[in-house]
Amino acid sequence: MHQRSDLLLSEEDRRALLARARQAILETVSSSSFPNLLRAAGRLAEPQGAFVTLRRNGKVRGCIGQPDAAHGLAETVVQCAITAALRDPRFRPLRAEETDELEIEISVLSELYPIRPEEIELGIHGIVVTWGGRRGLLLPQVAGERNWSVTQLLEAACRKADLEAGAWREPETKLFAFTAEVFSDVGAFTIEQPTGR
Repeated sequence: MHQRSDLLLSEEDRRALLARARQAILETVSSSSFPNLLRAAGRLAEPQGAFVTLRRNGKVRGCIGQPDAAHGLAETVVQCAITAALRDPRFRPLRAEETDELEIEISVLSELYPIRPEEIELGIHGIVVTWGGRRGLLLPQVAGERNWSVTQLLEAACRKADLEAGAWREPETKLFAFTAEVFSDVGAFTIEQPTGR
């Protein structure tokens, strides 16, 4: 399988993003004010979508993303990190005493592209299901973490969009895929781009 060269980050860029995310979380949680971080340059200033997942003791503590490349990558990561820490509606805001054991995982997303169900590769593709104004997104690593089939992945994405589980079979429902470069401050791994894309 081949990786799109524009998706790969250098180790230095990965470390810089993780450091920015952690600093943003620490400063925001401890002072309740938006951190004053240096402006990013180079690859980190280029627009790209990303998700930030926070884990504590192996359990998800927050996960927020911006799949659309509206901001530079570093800014996107900082915004997602702060929002995951304080405003993920599934969790109470992170407290300062929880930050010591916090693992930060960043998923840098490729652009979305249309896909058919039979083309989905588990562990490679993240999925976006859209119908009308509703949208459900699942990161590539979710299927592997939960040992899902393609059908289970698509059904979960539909439920996340507040649709019936089988809505992905309907002609009006649109399916999009993306890949992600995923890394954390306790290790790093990459989800590859399928051949021919």
